[in-house]
Amino acid sequence: MAGANGNVLTKIVHLPGSETIDVYRANGGYVALPEALKKSSDDLIDMVKRSGLRGRGGAGFPAGTKWGFVPKGTNKPVYLCVNADESEPGAFKDRLICAKDPHQLIEGTLISCFAIGSSRAYIYIRGEFAAEARILNAAIEEARRAGFIGKNILGSGWDCEVSVYRGAGAYICGEETGLIESIEGKRGQPRLKPPFPAVVGLFGCPTVVNNVETIACVPHIVTRGWEWFAGIGTERNTGPKLFGLSGHVNKPGVYEAPMGTNLRTLIEEFGGGVPGGRPVKAVIPGGASCPVLRGDEIDIPMDFDSLTRAGSLFGTGTPVIMDDTVCMVRAAWITARFFAHESCGQCTPCREGAGWLQRLLWRIETGEGEEKDIDTLLSVTDQIEGNTICALGDAAAWPARGFAKKFRDEFLQHIREKRCPFGGGSHS
Repeated sequence: MAGANGNVLTKIVHLPGSETIDVYRANGGYVALPEALKKSSDDLIDMVKRSGLRGRGGAGFPAGTKWGFVPKGTNKPVYLCVNADESEPGAFKDRLICAKDPHQLIEGTLISCFAIGSSRAYIYIRGEFAAEARILNAAIEEARRAGFIGKNILGSGWDCEVSVYRGAGAYICGEETGLIESIEGKRGQPRLKPPFPAVVGLFGCPTVVNNVETIACVPHIVTRGWEWFAGIGTERNTGPKLFGLSGHVNKPGVYEAPMGTNLRTLIEEFGGGVPGGRPVKAVIPGGASCPVLRGDEIDIPMDFDSLTRAGSLFGTGTPVIMDDTVCMVRAAWITARFFAHESCGQCTPCREGAGWLQRLLWRIETGEGEEKDIDTLLSVTDQIEGNTICALGDAAAWPARGFAKKFRDEFLQHIREKRCPFGGGSHS
């Protein structure tokens, strides 16, 4: 990622053996780490702050600001948890980094640890990513043999250990405190905040949790300077970004482009448009939890602020494109079914409300719904949103509400015709 020209959209193509340390070093890898070890912690944090790097995992929180929250002088160990639990439906760009560029992630992890005063990092990876976990473990051993992990790294006097921790396939463990609970060997349920992980995190110690892509940006900020990174994208949405295109596009895949690249450009120029020349009916812009956009709303910059103003979310920056053959009620039901299944059950509004959403949407999809069901659906989303410990409740409410509001006519058609006009209504 982070090609030399951050203003050109490119499809990610990896060299043969890109997962090995030899190929990584032959192409400029592990140059940033020795440079970083010459700087102070404060200088590195300031550099990341000035770059404008925002978290690439969905929330978009400024990475340097998060690092700055770690208290100093507590006499407690500091931990870094790298979130590779990419469980959001529609998202697959972190998986690519783990599989094809693990050393970039490891180098970014080491630099980030040094910046926050940590000597211990965990890469928490989704349980289903078995192959990627093996690749990461092999890369860690390569880095250890080269002297980049372990004791007295590059003669700096600084020690750091990095290890992979595999989850067991729970979506909720992508939430930072659920992830921490899982590493501690507990049930993966989110914690009440405050206190925030930066103060009381893993094993009760100061902890930073960052997404894979966020950490992978760090070596480039060190070698090329914060000005380079800040000069790509827009004022509050800087740097290159990995966009994962899926659904009804001719050329699905992962593309690198500046933050703020137009969504229509991503779909038409680099995704090759919709198969058969069919129109775009809807786009989920950043993973299943993001409210849907109609096909006439896709002339929009793909960044955190623009999509928030449009009533949706940037999320992970992985648009799912749907053409005019897709039933919006069924799409809403499939999404609601996922979140109902993945709720940890800790909070009543999420545990019960997500199930209500799934059942209401299935009634409408199968032609058994009534017009009042749409208003009931919207009422349930209102009762879930903002009333749970973590954002999974919101993630269940937002797409259901978005589909029902943006495509209300289609919901009414199901109800009035007592069938799915797209031939749905079965569990297939």
